[in-house]
Amino acid sequence: MEIIGYIASLFIGISLGLIGGGGSILTVPVLVYLFGVSPVLATAYSLFIVGATSLVGVFPKYRSKMVNLKTAIIFGIPSIVSVYATRKWVVPAIPDEVFSIGNLVVTKPLLLMLLFAVLMTAASISMIRNKNEECEDCEETELKFNYPLILLEGLVVGLLTGLVGAGGGFLIIPALVVLSKLPMKQAIGTSLLIIAMKSLIGFVGDLSHTVIDWTFLLSVTGLAIGGFFLGNILNKKINASSLKKGFGWFVLVMGLYILIKELFFA
Repeated sequence: MEIIGYIASLFIGISLGLIGGGGSILTVPVLVYLFGVSPVLATAYSLFIVGATSLVGVFPKYRSKMVNLKTAIIFGIPSIVSVYATRKWVVPAIPDEVFSIGNLVVTKPLLLMLLFAVLMTAASISMIRNKNEECEDCEETELKFNYPLILLEGLVVGLLTGLVGAGGGFLIIPALVVLSKLPMKQAIGTSLLIIAMKSLIGFVGDLSHTVIDWTFLLSVTGLAIGGFFLGNILNKKINASSLKKGFGWFVLVMGLYILIKELFFA
């Protein structure tokens, strides 16, 4: 299973390079089901893997003028504060047994996996519908920031990222297009910078109360980064829109599988 896990780690990076937002949704299932990492620790590891891979991916986007720094800062600050606070205080404060319904006892790991499965399902629907692609060729207009909504969206995305360890690109990209009026390509590049900042700073919130296996974590991260560059190369040769919809269906099946497994076969 570990060998399959390392191959899947490469695929995490490939999916990020190929389709951008949504690729990081694979990280926690790979860590939990293939490497046997506990769900709580997997969300911490996922923040580092996703953050480091996104950070590497930012540089070519920035050189191509596909990153809007002002937008990244305005959206990123509330998101960073939220994800750090979530990892530092909220996740450790969740009790081992959250609540029970009849014979079903919802533990902390089960709660995080159920939240993750719901997020996967939402991400899959976003990718299948693929509505953002309609703005792919939108002309760049003067940026107009809806500050209250950007603040709220940043806080919500930070909270979700902190709880489940996913980058949240499928939430950030539509927000940047709608709330900041960014063209689609610039929204994708800017989202990578936001994901990198909030994921890595959120991971820092874990360091004071989590034992990290750095050898394992860096090896998986290295494979994901290598896969990201491979995905970028393949992106130029494959229809991204069709690929994103196909990947969306795969993520939907994975999300439903996690829900069924955790609720009925755990």
